[in-house]
Amino acid sequence: MLKSWLEKNGLIALVLLVGVAFMIFGNIFHSPSSENSETTDETAQPVFRQTDEETKMKKIADYEERYEAQLKEALEAIVGVGEVKVVVNVDATETKILEKNQTIEKQKTTEEDKEGGKRNIEDSSTDEKVVIVRKGDEEAPIVLQTKKPEIRGVLVVAKGAEKIQIKKWIVEAVTRTLDVPSHRVAVLPKK
Repeated sequence: MLKSWLEKNGLIALVLLVGVAFMIFGNIFHSPSSENSETTDETAQPVFRQTDEETKMKKIADYEERYEAQLKEALEAIVGVGEVKVVVNVDATETKILEKNQTIEKQKTTEEDKEGGKRNIEDSSTDEKVVIVRKGDEEAPIVLQTKKPEIRGVLVVAKGAEKIQIKKWIVEAVTRTLDVPSHRVAVLPKK
């Protein structure tokens, strides 16, 4: 019976045997270095995400340090203000406003029913797509504007801040420099 089946289906049997042979030899001669490279790729993704978060945090810290250094220098130049310590709390990194193609569709329909009633139906939809420009092999969106991050709050600890007039000057300087409302600025005297 097997012999007659092989005579009729010899080509199929040959293809099956060659396929099984490839599978066996593929597993035997499988190199361990390709396994390591696959494992490395899988573990690289979480590390990349972690690095991206660390980069964002570093950018936020850089903004805070720049603001603090500029304010410290300016506040120490005010008459009656001594040594100053400034802490600035920034909300996030800078915000980029991108160019977008916007398609707005509006449709107005008037319906009348059998009893003479009329209704107006208005339907509108908006579709936005970011405009992307190709620069060589890379694609990048068109950036219209880059906004500095918003400031959550500012703490100023300064010698001389116990005097009301100096405290007012410090609050005014900070609010105007950083465009922060005065309720987000705390000024305290230094020991």
